[in-house]
Amino acid sequence: MGHEAKHPIIIGITGNIGSGKSTVAALLRSWGYPVLDLDELAARARENKEEELKRLFPEAVVGGRLDRRALARLVFSDPERLKALEAVVHPEVRRLLMEELSRLQAPLVFLEIPLLFEKGWEGRLHGTILVAAPLEERVRRVMARSGLSREEVLARERAQMPEEEKRKRATWVLENRGSLEELREGLRGLLAEIRARFGLS
Repeated sequence: MGHEAKHPIIIGITGNIGSGKSTVAALLRSWGYPVLDLDELAARARENKEEELKRLFPEAVVGGRLDRRALARLVFSDPERLKALEAVVHPEVRRLLMEELSRLQAPLVFLEIPLLFEKGWEGRLHGTILVAAPLEERVRRVMARSGLSREEVLARERAQMPEEEKRKRATWVLENRGSLEELREGLRGLLAEIRARFGLS
């Protein structure tokens, strides 16, 4: 019993900073699976709604354009303003997501969502994959690729829900503590399990 392309199975991919979720997304793409990036959709949504956001947040307008950093600073410490931002952006993100899903016409779609559990997305998905790795390993990876200090990486880590908590909530945990080859094998096994669970041949 296959799923109709109109209603794809949507699996969320998440993981704390440095876990390797982008590597997993890249592997899936290289195997021909569609992977949508929620951050990318949110950026497009903000662009589409720029005029409205400029009216709502005039202090975040720099040189006639909406400045993303200034906007982030404004809403970061003000829950009311964050709500106002989300009221404009979230419906547009949903619309773009639906548009992408109908364009893809694929039975199985992955959605990369950095703050999946923090933002309560799990209720809208058919399942979630947590890409997990030991903290020290993750700190090392992020420092190597970003030039951030250890303290800066740990500060970002603390801003996210602890990995232990996410392990309890995720449908599947994909361990990324070894080589790329081991990650690839783990992901292959997981895909077989997902396809079997949802009756995808």
